[in-house]
Amino acid sequence: MKVVASALAVVLAAASTLAAARAQDRTPAQRQTLSELAYVLGESHALRQVCQGAGDQFWRDRMSQLLQTETPDEAVDRSLRESFNTGYGAAQAQFTACDDHSRTEAAAVARRGAALAEEAGRP
Repeated sequence: MKVVASALAVVLAAASTLAAARAQDRTPAQRQTLSELAYVLGESHALRQVCQGAGDQFWRDRMSQLLQTETPDEAVDRSLRESFNTGYGAAQAQFTACDDHSRTEAAAVARRGAALAEEAGRP
């Protein structure tokens, strides 16, 4: 799981540096990808916290980096934050213990996130 999460973090960092457009200047499809990525980051945050503890802010920090990179206007910022919070709430409600099931889901979420981050990083 650490390898997949690390891969997602690297891909997300790369996507952030490649993304020259501001979120609101992106096409609707690109904004949807960002929204889906924010959701996955929220899920990742909840899943990581279930194993690492509530103090772990690894994925919340990555979400903050995404918002800083994209510099969204107020409406897009609110939408991305809502997507993150929805993803967080969904995973938090479903996974209450750090076990094989939560670790398997974290790996699957990381793979989805890596694909979305790669897509978001394309011009």
